[in-house]
Amino acid sequence: MQSYRAPLSDMQFLLYQTLKVDQFWQSTPSLAPLIDRETSDALLNEAAKVTGECISPINRSGDEEGAQWIEGNVKTPTGFPSAYKVYCDGGWPSISGDPAYGGMGLPKSFSVLMDEMLYGANSSFALYPCLSAGATLAINAHASEEIKSLFLPKMYSGEWAGTMCLTEPHAGSDLGLIRTKAIPNQDGTFDITGTKIFITGGDQDLTENIVHLVLAKLPDAPSGSRGISLFLVPKVSVNEEGQLLEANGVSCGSIEHKMGIKGSATCVMNFDNAKGYLIGEVNRGLQCMFTMMNYERLSIGIQGIGCAEMSYQNAVSYSRERLQGKDATAKQAAPIIVHPDVRRMLLTMKSTIEAGRAMSVYLGMQLDKSKFSEDANERAHASALVGLLTPVAKAFFTDLGLENTIHGQQVFGGHGYVREWGQEQLVRDVRIAQIYEGTNGIQALDLLQRKVFANRGEWLALYFVEIEAELNELDAESSNQYGDLLGYGNKLKQLLADTTKLTNTIIDLGEESPLNIAASATEYLHLLGYITYGFLWLKMMKAAVENKHQDAEFCNAKLATGQFFFNRVLTRTDTLLANLAQQDVDDYMCLNAASF
Repeated sequence: MQSYRAPLSDMQFLLYQTLKVDQFWQSTPSLAPLIDRETSDALLNEAAKVTGECISPINRSGDEEGAQWIEGNVKTPTGFPSAYKVYCDGGWPSISGDPAYGGMGLPKSFSVLMDEMLYGANSSFALYPCLSAGATLAINAHASEEIKSLFLPKMYSGEWAGTMCLTEPHAGSDLGLIRTKAIPNQDGTFDITGTKIFITGGDQDLTENIVHLVLAKLPDAPSGSRGISLFLVPKVSVNEEGQLLEANGVSCGSIEHKMGIKGSATCVMNFDNAKGYLIGEVNRGLQCMFTMMNYERLSIGIQGIGCAEMSYQNAVSYSRERLQGKDATAKQAAPIIVHPDVRRMLLTMKSTIEAGRAMSVYLGMQLDKSKFSEDANERAHASALVGLLTPVAKAFFTDLGLENTIHGQQVFGGHGYVREWGQEQLVRDVRIAQIYEGTNGIQALDLLQRKVFANRGEWLALYFVEIEAELNELDAESSNQYGDLLGYGNKLKQLLADTTKLTNTIIDLGEESPLNIAASATEYLHLLGYITYGFLWLKMMKAAVENKHQDAEFCNAKLATGQFFFNRVLTRTDTLLANLAQQDVDDYMCLNAASF
């Protein structure tokens, strides 16, 4: 199993040639002093070194050893603590943190690439800092100044970690059923009591303290999700100077034994009258949590891209060396990369991974615009796109992540099923990403029910207008250097028209019954995912044409990969459109439950 190598050329092509993110940074007053192309390149190179040389080499050993629960404490795999120290010494936990509390303040359009490197190198390791980053977002957005000043600097330095404690044994996606209680104290703190499960990094030996964000209910709280509040509960109590005091009634009852991400501790956490601090307003805990959800769901989606990229790198290397079968022309043993079916798998991986990476940067830009733009209309437009596309990114990245890691495993044949090559680990590791942070089925319902049906396609129309503007620009210049792309643009234009018509029909049927929405949700999400990949492939191909004179080999490879996507992958939308056009929920509901 080889070490991960960050695809720096592809990342830089996206940032500077395709999406021109560096121009966006410099035109945004709050970002211009923090990052430019030179800074970005330096950070990308250093991140590639840390992930490739320090974090990737302990991926397989971490899987084999796993996290261990020993007398109530979690021990991470050998090498994780020292790698985490290197990671913290480089300042990486602070990359997107608020500069007012010691963070670097870098935009999400940059940090998505750091997320991909971490997940590609070692998903188990990546989860520890990525969950901490999510916790700091919620604290920074909703906590009091006192709380932020006390906790954020230590979390940005990596001395303290963070978690999110939502799920309970009887309450998964339906958080309105939670039973964890918060009893108010006279000093303004709360005593938190309850049990949470599936808590990533709930306990570990990487940091001296762990800051838990816990959903709980006050005694007089309204029923259901309207009565949930959010509390910050440190594992170890701290004083006003940030010094550690005594244990705080927080304990790890056990860890889960999982299919994958075995180096990541997935904990059962018990809170026994643990002292907590209210974050945000009473009974508005879910709103506080959802502040970070767009960021976290994008991050988890990127796990699908990272694992697929590592599987692709392994598969390409193996296919160049493995001799099997005859070359059709030379009639002698040849590397398997000459065979069309192997090419099919590699190109499917390559074309969808590169499109996913482009979407992650594009969506990161929208998050940045919604946060940093000084134009209220631009902020509102970007927020709408974030709302629409976040569930697509989380679910589509991870659905294709599993598909692509399986393609990579298949390239290896029997060796892909054997532990030592690392391909089967990537399949196991990426599988969870379709489940946590809201299952992909729930993401699909969120997209179609809340982001399309609820506003009668308003956000979708805004997005399609942007895509159409790109296509119209291509049409206007098609007689010049972009002529070869016109056919692909026409395919996408027709797909937009078909999807708009279909969406209107689904909205009308949704008025009749919510089951009609539920029956269409997953296929509709995939349809929008492929449309987005087509949109971004056109942008990448256009950039490749424009920059051929600088690197002909690289740009020609981009154009060939985009051609494969349009001719062999985007055609999947034909089946999706056909299925969605059936609009018969009885296909799902006709069988009596007892007959399954």
